[in-house]
Amino acid sequence: MLQVTEDIALNDGEVDERFVRAIGSAGQNARREATAVELRLNVRASSLPREAKDRLLELAGRAVTSDGILTIVSRAHRSQADNRKTARVRLLALLRRAVKPPKMRRVTSPRREVREERLAAKRCRAAVKQLRSRSGLREG
Repeated sequence: MLQVTEDIALNDGEVDERFVRAIGSAGQNARREATAVELRLNVRASSLPREAKDRLLELAGRAVTSDGILTIVSRAHRSQADNRKTARVRLLALLRRAVKPPKMRRVTSPRREVREERLAAKRCRAAVKQLRSRSGLREG
């Protein structure tokens, strides 16, 4: 059981876990032992709420296949247990971000004083640049 929030949990059967050989130069052990961990979650068939599924597909980006399967791979550590723990932590973090609804942005406009300050700074900067130009030297 993978507890995402107090209300939402994924069954162990929903997350498929595979151990594969790690690639790269991580010592003699890397090409013989299956230390890398690959977690696969079928997002469309999962028990997540509909809004969370949509946000998860958007957040995961390239980690989701065209079939809607989220794949998380961890091969950073030498031991299988550490890679498994890292992959599960990454999956949980991604799921928690997807479950949390986005904060609605309130439309605001800058205050008049702030706008006038910005325009005054722009005029000052423009004057400095005008003095640096050749036409500014001839006029002065």
